[in-house]
Amino acid sequence: MEVTRSIVKNEVVRKGLDNAMSYQDFRILVKDLSKTGGTTGIEQTEALVGYTKVNESRMKRWDKTLKVSEQATEAIQNFKGDITWLVIAESWCGDAAHVLPIMNKVATLNENIDLQVVLRDTNDDLMAMFLTNGGKSIPKLIMIDNTTGEVVNTFGPRPTVATKFVAEYKAEHGVLTPEFKESLQTWYNLDKGQSTISDLLELLGV
Repeated sequence: MEVTRSIVKNEVVRKGLDNAMSYQDFRILVKDLSKTGGTTGIEQTEALVGYTKVNESRMKRWDKTLKVSEQATEAIQNFKGDITWLVIAESWCGDAAHVLPIMNKVATLNENIDLQVVLRDTNDDLMAMFLTNGGKSIPKLIMIDNTTGEVVNTFGPRPTVATKFVAEYKAEHGVLTPEFKESLQTWYNLDKGQSTISDLLELLGV
């Protein structure tokens, strides 16, 4: 399914859709970059190249192991809308590596959900429209009603539970330390994607 670009009412969002790729193409891009020692985005640092390589392994694991319960699957399949999920991401983003495969799994369970991925650094106007607390946090999901062309909701950059963890830690310590970031990765793995699935069900209203 492909959203009718001409009816999307916001010019910046429509341009973002024009620049977007499928999840499968994003996965191919990340895989290729991890092999060649590259990364998406404006900055091409050794650290970001390393994150891209790690994220390739993370997404590959999520693609293979993510489980959606029968109850959640039924709810997703009962969704009757016609929407596009336009997700702003980059290959180096750790949260995107955990969340995007879950978004994709949910989208594959209902043909009325079209998942598209757009890169942040080459779509600055789009990112500027969907900041989180004034920052360019990703991944950011923009939910578009394909019938009306309206943006009807957003999600991200993290599931609600993880967002609470981050906010509490920042309030106490001021910054996210490497140790906290490592603990956040552990939380994603222990959660097995279920908090993100729950948030996406709420986004769909099912």
